[in-house]
Amino acid sequence: MDKLIITAALTGAEVMKEQQPALPISPEEIASAAYECFLSGASIVHIHARDSSGRPTQSREVYRDIMERIRSKCDLIFQPSTGGAVWHKVEERAQPLDLDPEMATLSTGTCNFGHDVFFNSEETIEYFAHKMKKRGIKPEIEVFERGMIENALRLQKKGLIESPIHFDFVLGVPGASPGNIEDLIHMVNAIPAGSTWTVAGIGRNELPLATFAILLGGHVRVGFEDNVYYAKGELALSNAQLVQRVVRIARELGREVATPSEARAILGIRRKD
Repeated sequence: MDKLIITAALTGAEVMKEQQPALPISPEEIASAAYECFLSGASIVHIHARDSSGRPTQSREVYRDIMERIRSKCDLIFQPSTGGAVWHKVEERAQPLDLDPEMATLSTGTCNFGHDVFFNSEETIEYFAHKMKKRGIKPEIEVFERGMIENALRLQKKGLIESPIHFDFVLGVPGASPGNIEDLIHMVNAIPAGSTWTVAGIGRNELPLATFAILLGGHVRVGFEDNVYYAKGELALSNAQLVQRVVRIARELGREVATPSEARAILGIRRKD
């Protein structure tokens, strides 16, 4: 079984300071939170940028600032979101790819997202896949519904993404796939042999799905983007606190935690300096 890769999803596009006072907003705060997660055991940091007013932005310059600050502190795998917020246009969402990160997210379908719709046409999906392949960026396939796995496999047949594919099962989003253990097993059984996968459990689904992923040999994403609580009614103190809990559980279950260098080897990523 591979060592456990922990991804820290620090901010997201929906959570605000009113919901989680410890939410990192500025590039300096995000970089500091990323470094704390690195020290706690994370090897990937999933980034959504915010502007000076705290609103989601896909500005390449804001992402550049965050990326450079993180790289000055540690060797975390920098993974920007190409999902952005549901209202961002495709060209806006693609801006972080111009920075040539090692990895980026690629959502392979449309789904309900709370009161909104996260729209990804076939043309949009192929646009992102082509741009990532051209730039040598490892895609993390974001899966909110079962059909998104099939869309990813069609990209593979067209030569737009390469094996082994890395999937992130985002489970428990209101309006999309539930976050039950049965749903995770269903997803895992649907991906090709040799693929790697991570699970991001939303809200109360975070802890049980993380624990089950550790046992199954998958990987884990935690952080304020997915869940602002440590326990029912108890806000988490930091993103790092959520990472630290996963590390403790993994060690209790006999699963070692991967460093960023080890995560690159597991995922087939060549470090970009």
